Amino acid sequence: MQKTFDPAGLASQIGQAQGIPPLEKWNPTFCGDIDMRIARDGRWYYQGSIIGREAMVRLFSRVLWREGDQYFLKTPVEKVGIQVEDVPFSVILMERQPDAEQGELLVFTTATGDRIEAGAEHPIRVVSDPETGEPSPYLLIRFGMEGRLSRNLFYELVEMAATEPAPDGDELVVYSAGQRFVLGKL
Repeated sequence: MQKTFDPAGLASQIGQAQGIPPLEKWNPTFCGDIDMRIARDGRWYYQGSIIGREAMVRLFSRVLWREGDQYFLKTPVEKVGIQVEDVPFSVILMERQPDAEQGELLVFTTATGDRIEAGAEHPIRVVSDPETGEPSPYLLIRFGMEGRLSRNLFYELVEMAATEPAPDGDELVVYSAGQRFVLGKL
């Protein structure tokens, strides 16, 4: 089912408050799917056209919700389905910060402005394509949704990675917030 979607109505429903609304507390009625998708490269489209207003994309990203393999825009009064080609977030920046208690922190920033510290609650994982072996690195952002790290960020991680022995061969690893993340086998 295709639904008529009103972006301005969405803005009025969630207000102008900053941050992520309490989506986990909202239980709205499902109102159908809309013609919106997030492409593999992180660009958002509505009715086949790219959404060029960064503020609108940030607004939509704040109300993005995942249930199983489905994605929704969720407000207190409605929930509409959208398509996501891979994962909904693009991770574009990384900062390395010293932390006296946990060693180094890797702090990532998404294209929509989220700042995430990699650690136990926000792990990094790398999936290799079974045919090409090409790695796809991901970071858990929120509500079970991940962001894909840009190729440049992945190369930065590989460059700073340590080589550590493992039972089935050496691994490239990085640490953040005291957690160990495997980038791949050597």
